[in-house]
Amino acid sequence: MTFPLLIFLSAVLNSGSDADLVRRLQNREARAMAELYDRYGRVVYSVVLRIVRNQGVAEDLVQEAFLRIWNRIHGFDGEKGSLVGWVLAVARNRAVDYCRSLPGRQQERTMELDRMEEPSVFGDLDESLLQNDRVRLLRDAFARLNANQRAVIELAYFEGLTHTEMAERLEEPLGTVKTRVRTALQILRQELAGVAAL
Repeated sequence: MTFPLLIFLSAVLNSGSDADLVRRLQNREARAMAELYDRYGRVVYSVVLRIVRNQGVAEDLVQEAFLRIWNRIHGFDGEKGSLVGWVLAVARNRAVDYCRSLPGRQQERTMELDRMEEPSVFGDLDESLLQNDRVRLLRDAFARLNANQRAVIELAYFEGLTHTEMAERLEEPLGTVKTRVRTALQILRQELAGVAAL
């Protein structure tokens, strides 16, 4: 499992109850924004970096995403989903928008994934994150997906591809891709249901 996906899954499981943080953000408490960034900044950066493949652009987009979150926090509805899911959706959408923009399309996109997987990119990652039982369980859950299911999850979350774009990239029927995504997410939900309690 790649480090970014591991960080993503850990953040989702560690999100716990963010209701108080949301309330403080909606009350415009600056310290709450700093706490939000401390809690989710690393995973947001990892996801954005994986999509845009450029550290400088990723840093700028993360700042833009957190500014957008600050400005739109009143639109967040905890009944419809988790705070971490909403934060990641805002950041991911901002990265995908950039990639589809003229500057994003002109950006050098030939960087090899191996260079993105260098430990130096994630140098501040806590060593303990990679050693605990939760991480092992997360890795095991992801390993339960077959290669096709892993591929569509990575294309969706880290390259920001739509179902149609994934079908074109994989040269597979759209219905097949949609089924793989749905099945993969169901498997992960089932496997990770017990992990969240740890």
